[in-house]
Amino acid sequence: MSQVKVQTAVVGVGGYSGQELARILLHHPQLKGTPPVFAGRPEANTAKAESLVPLTAIHPRLMDNNGSAGLVIEPFSWDLLESRKVEVLFLATPHEQSREWAPEALKRNIRVIDLSGAWRLNEAGNRAVYKFEDEASDTAVAVQAKSIYGMPELHRDEIRDAQLVANPGCYATSIILALKPLVDANLLDLDRGIVCDSKSGVSGAGKAPTAKTHFMYAADNLSAYGVFGHRHTGELLEQLQLSPAQIVFTPHLLPIPRGILSTIYVWFKEATNAEAIQTRFLEFFANSPMVRVFPNGELPQIQYSAYTNFCDIGFQLAKDGKRCVIVSCLDNLLKGAAGQAVQNLNLMCGWQESEGLV
Repeated sequence: MSQVKVQTAVVGVGGYSGQELARILLHHPQLKGTPPVFAGRPEANTAKAESLVPLTAIHPRLMDNNGSAGLVIEPFSWDLLESRKVEVLFLATPHEQSREWAPEALKRNIRVIDLSGAWRLNEAGNRAVYKFEDEASDTAVAVQAKSIYGMPELHRDEIRDAQLVANPGCYATSIILALKPLVDANLLDLDRGIVCDSKSGVSGAGKAPTAKTHFMYAADNLSAYGVFGHRHTGELLEQLQLSPAQIVFTPHLLPIPRGILSTIYVWFKEATNAEAIQTRFLEFFANSPMVRVFPNGELPQIQYSAYTNFCDIGFQLAKDGKRCVIVSCLDNLLKGAAGQAVQNLNLMCGWQESEGLV
């Protein structure tokens, strides 16, 4: 793919992640003068008067003096994408919609970066939580085989040539990045298990209001949910190659707009020292510009990574050298969604991985 004048398109720009995706792409140095095509609901489901909606009417914060007021959200159609010569399609859509549109995009030689959970999981048992109606179809099986899990720190080389990139979940990103260096080095006592206690801001639940995300419920409150059944659990099992008996993941709703903090409890097989752990993290992420490793005892906080595309990782080792607490923080809308999607775009286009993100 050409490294200049790459035409992108975003479907689902109305949500929180879609807004962040639009903001990054509109200011991406490699896409200057080539704004994304923004598409909404197909025209058959849209009243005529609503067929062209100004982008800044939906997201006023995107207003600038460089022409953003003239950008519109158009009804989605394949003719629209083909007429604009779209090369990379971002799907910030519900899982079911991505299951329908990703295969069609691939048929039309359009590369896809999907922000939903539609294509993240390779094992049918892990996908069962989504209850996909097309699970056994030949098309779904073929498309799943082409899907690359879009975590650059783990699959950088595969992402470069991918036709379909499945953007990881936000909780999953915070936990996998914190654990992968230690799991791969076979340092952890997995018989003792891993405990992941994660907390996310309300935007992680999406833009549509629910009884548990409106102000009166979420404010001044902290609640656990999805215990032993959260859809990101399968990502942890597959990417870390763990069994369900080896890890417990419990998400919580934190009464703040955005951000994730995961506190992860592990045990080492043998007593170690902080320097060895620090070295392992630094070596593993040596070529990963979007991961920041803190020195032993200096723990990340949500406020450090909010509004950035960094995943911050820190740890505290117990005096016995065997028990360790790892803290991982990121912005769920950026490194946990839109920012990571653009990180994948950069790899697919041959650009610097951190282009437009720092």
